Amino acid sequence: MKLHELRDNPGAVKSKKRVGRGPGSGKGKTAGRGIKGQKSRSGVAINGYEGGQMPLYQRLPKRGFNKPNRAKYAVVNLGMIQKFIDAGKLSGDITEDSLIESGLVRRKLDGVRVLAKGDFTAKANITVTGASASAVDVVAKAGGSLTVTKAAAAE
Repeated sequence: MKLHELRDNPGAVKSKKRVGRGPGSGKGKTAGRGIKGQKSRSGVAINGYEGGQMPLYQRLPKRGFNKPNRAKYAVVNLGMIQKFIDAGKLSGDITEDSLIESGLVRRKLDGVRVLAKGDFTAKANITVTGASASAVDVVAKAGGSLTVTKAAAAE
């Protein structure tokens, strides 16, 4: 086999149908779009439109409730805190402010919440607004303490 003998498998490449190129092409004049109407025009997207019938998304009942003033926490995993301690960016007593200064958390929002994902071995005292129960256990097993303050959550 030579380079000039290379070919695609038969039927693998199909050329695009060129529409609107005269009556002899079989797709001339209206280019298979029919006559007049919204769908014959260009730039039309009728997503969810059901020809005047009430659309499905309006027929279905609304579910649930989204609390408008729900507390939104900045989430930090223990594995990331350990990485920053190993890198020397965090040490000693770790507070929400020290997490922001180190660059681990961008902004506090309504507080910082610590989750137990990742390995944690440092003996550190962490003070944050929220923490999962498993995160508290992991820090205690490592010889440190994880204190949860309710000040920001009560606001």
